[in-house]
Amino acid sequence: MSYLDTIRTFVRVYELGSMSAAGRDLRISPAVTSARISQLEDHLGTRLFQRTTRNLSATEQGRAFYPGALAVLEAVEAAEAQVMDLTETPRGDLFVAAPLGVGRRLIAPAVASFLSKYPEMSVRLRLSDRAVDLTGEGLDLVFILEQPADSTLKMRKIAECQRVLCAAPSYIERMGLPQTGEDLLQQGHNCLNLRFPGAREFQWLLQTREGAERFAVKGRHECDDGAVLTDWALAGEGIALKPVFEIAEDLAAGRLVPVGCDTPPVPVQMACLYAHRRHQDPKARLFMDYVAQRMRENVSASEALAQEVLKGGSRA
Repeated sequence: MSYLDTIRTFVRVYELGSMSAAGRDLRISPAVTSARISQLEDHLGTRLFQRTTRNLSATEQGRAFYPGALAVLEAVEAAEAQVMDLTETPRGDLFVAAPLGVGRRLIAPAVASFLSKYPEMSVRLRLSDRAVDLTGEGLDLVFILEQPADSTLKMRKIAECQRVLCAAPSYIERMGLPQTGEDLLQQGHNCLNLRFPGAREFQWLLQTREGAERFAVKGRHECDDGAVLTDWALAGEGIALKPVFEIAEDLAAGRLVPVGCDTPPVPVQMACLYAHRRHQDPKARLFMDYVAQRMRENVSASEALAQEVLKGGSRA
């Protein structure tokens, strides 16, 4: 397996453009990463990367070697997948990413029960509200709560999630109750915004009588962690746009109340993205099936918990 490991190391160094980043991704030291690349270069009798103290770039030979090296890894993965389909015990690693709220509330509990059921599997779960690069970061699956920008990836739809504009009663007491998206703009409401490098959504998409419309809301509070926005909303700092499943208990308890009910947020799609070749990976399919079912169940239960509050808000 040592030559295959060397090929895998080359591919990750090439894709990430960094020895140290590839080492972290593969869980090996920078010294081992460098040694594997040097061994491969000695074996091929050519230099694959130009190295300086600051930069690393593939040589012409490295660029020529990459497609074949990637094809070798994909062929091995396909062969392993065929064998695994014939066995009763799935095994191997999965590297999975998800937004913070989705990951904490829906995926992490499912991972725990999944691994107890399949003890020869392991899952690396990365949670972040920032955009992630499935291919560049070596991910097997990425769960999203948005419309994907990369159409080259396969997408499995999981659930359509209801969203709500919400605020604490103390904020409404102080600033008034907005009924529409126009009220958010004209009455100077402080809208709590999710912002991070690479973010594509800078406006709130609300449902009006004329159809879906984007509102360029403003506010003094921004963060790249959706849980912080919830905390700010609970503290009476402003209005947040949240998936109902994340704040259902706060809505049911009255800690947050719906606002802007005449122009509610457009629902958002919860889905799982994966590369085309991952469709043939039985362990990836098994994990998607297992987690997607539990995600749908939890989203439905949360939305049912908050339904009376949301109906009451729409009648207000």
